[in-house]
Amino acid sequence: MSGSGEELINVEVAYALPQRQLIKSLQVKPGCTALQAAQLSGIAEAFPGLDLATADMGIFSHNLDGKTLPLPADYQVKAGDRIEIYRPLVADPKLARQQRVAKARAEKKQ
Repeated sequence: MSGSGEELINVEVAYALPQRQLIKSLQVKPGCTALQAAQLSGIAEAFPGLDLATADMGIFSHNLDGKTLPLPADYQVKAGDRIEIYRPLVADPKLARQQRVAKARAEKKQ
């Protein structure tokens, strides 16, 4: 409990690159948003170039997209939440699949 008599909430913030991942546990005040928790975690300092203000985030693989769940700046974390920070896609998954299919067809013809 904090000095103000307010109970703190335990959450985790996670970010991963192909070669490295980091999960930080922290305690936040009730009403803390996912974005604030990510900022408080200090995880951005461990990954140069990570911009929390523009990064996509989710809670246990559910996107904080403003549709099914609020945006990271609006979502108030709950005890036990894991805030996941997502990397931008390197390639469009549909386009990548089409390219793999085209390559497989070309190799099959040879």
